[in-house]
Amino acid sequence: MNIFRLLFGPPVPSVSAVEAQARLKARPTPVLLDVRQPEEYRQAHIAGAILIPLNELGRRMGELPKGREILCVCRSGSRSQSAARQLLKAGYPVVNVRGGLIGWQAANLPVKKGPGR
Repeated sequence: MNIFRLLFGPPVPSVSAVEAQARLKARPTPVLLDVRQPEEYRQAHIAGAILIPLNELGRRMGELPKGREILCVCRSGSRSQSAARQLLKAGYPVVNVRGGLIGWQAANLPVKKGPGR
């Protein structure tokens, strides 16, 4: 077996921002999980995103439904990749949004500002 797979587990699937937006319009709608810090989330976030900072994910994972796909997003795609790996190991169907919010905004997709969904 590949040493990287032994160390890090199976590869995490990923999609572009445009592909993520298309999935968010489909049924059943996936859960959109933002793993940044609250102050980052308030500055700009994708509408409907649930905020669970990466450092809280381990203890708050139970707040997420296991039966729905989860799209993980952060600023650049790095923290969300880590979150997606944790969720995948715990049995959640998960996909990382490549490029994170930077990629989302580069694709001219809409963001919201301020707190809450």
